Amino acid sequence: MTLIESAKMNGLDPQAYITDLLNRIHDHKINRIGELLPWNWVPRTVPQALAA
Repeated sequence: MTLIESAKMNGLDPQAYITDLLNRIHDHKINRIGELLPWNWVPRTVPQALAA
């Protein structure tokens, strides 16, 4: 629940955030874990609708 609420408070789509987080966390360097926090998170890929 905390991850979902933190994502919402930072203007993120909680489902997209958690999906990306789970896909990336296994090979993310521990000294860069702060990049995955909701207030620092940047999606790995840009959705196709936004790229056009």
